[in-house]
Amino acid sequence: MKRLILSITLLLLLLLPLVAVAETAEEKGLAIAQEADKRDTGFGDFTADMLMILKNKHGQKNERKIRIRTLEVKDDGDKSLSIFDNPRDVKGTAFLNFTHKVGDDDQWLYLPALKRVKRISSRNKSGSFMGSEFAYEDISSQELEKYTYKWIRDEVYDSNECFVIERYPIDKKNSGYTRQISWVDKSEYYERKVEYHDRKSSLLKTLIYKGYKQYLDKYWRADEMNMVNHQTGKSTKIIWSNYKFQTGLTEKNFNKNSLKRAR
Repeated sequence: MKRLILSITLLLLLLLPLVAVAETAEEKGLAIAQEADKRDTGFGDFTADMLMILKNKHGQKNERKIRIRTLEVKDDGDKSLSIFDNPRDVKGTAFLNFTHKVGDDDQWLYLPALKRVKRISSRNKSGSFMGSEFAYEDISSQELEKYTYKWIRDEVYDSNECFVIERYPIDKKNSGYTRQISWVDKSEYYERKVEYHDRKSSLLKTLIYKGYKQYLDKYWRADEMNMVNHQTGKSTKIIWSNYKFQTGLTEKNFNKNSLKRAR
């Protein structure tokens, strides 16, 4: 009997290290998010063209053409400048966004009709971006430190193996969401789908990514993003084109004066 007890004790001692290294759902969710962030670090800068198609619940459409400039900032979030080329009523409007890893993002909007730069309050991050179904917080770079994470399950989505993780905004007061559920491609660690749940924990919107292409043999970007608002019946589709990386953009291209000079 003593030998049996000794054998069981030894077995339990051998198993203890395995138990100790087992990941929690939160640790696994964070690890997935960290790997995704790591794979998208180092691109430097890029420019691209965006066609934004807004559709109301009756199917009526409006289109907007936007030029995007983005600069990666070491040890902080990205800086981006969005310049509206049409339609005529928004032509010349420019949006400047400084995303930060910690604390509130800085955002400014230049309105050519008023010839003034308007600062966007952090309390308005859940507001609609230029009438679209994308909120101001959606179009900011999704910095790792802005959320806490939890792995939910593994699942096949659209014939692709995915991790399904939840992320919860750190800024609960000003975010429009209680949580986001993200389907992350297992092989390349980019998002294929995101579900957004509002402050009442009800499903608000779903974002679907399509047509991923690889640039610089490393960085993946989707050709198409489609955001559907389940509560209003509205949707916004974004079609990307003309990606160009490492174009030589600098900090000088991203300040409040650049908003007024944007052409």
